[in-house]
Amino acid sequence: MSRVSEMRIGLGTDVHQLAEGRKCIIGGVEIPFEKGLLGHSDADVLAHAVADAVLGAARAGDIGKLFPDTDDEWEGADSLVLLAKAAEKVRALGYEIVDVDSVISAQAPKMSPHREAMRENLARALGVEKESVGVKATTTEHLGYEGRGEGISAQAVALLVRCSSS
Repeated sequence: MSRVSEMRIGLGTDVHQLAEGRKCIIGGVEIPFEKGLLGHSDADVLAHAVADAVLGAARAGDIGKLFPDTDDEWEGADSLVLLAKAAEKVRALGYEIVDVDSVISAQAPKMSPHREAMRENLARALGVEKESVGVKATTTEHLGYEGRGEGISAQAVALLVRCSSS
């Protein structure tokens, strides 16, 4: 009996405003910075983009549907917990997460010193090896809301596979 696999690709994107009095948590890493990301949860822009990528690949909605900001249960939530729950949902639908790649757009703070810890955190939440998670960062050369220091965005793609007997 042979096995047929179905591959799916998902894209996720997220944006959060920078604000005084908030922690700057990206990829599960608290980055020392004078501002943090504003949101209902801990506003981890990278974890949110990755969650939307894996959910999108499985055609399972998005984090706004799973964890609405109108639900007090998710206020201040750890976004890595939300990402782990998204990964569980994807697996329950019969998919395995093969690979995730991402990019963070921010003029500041510097992301490169934290990239490996971000990869480890995301991989642990997704239940995959660190080698299956890519994290990159870029500035916008002082252009747009990221370049003006008003916010940070992230994009991610995910590859899922579902195997079935034929």
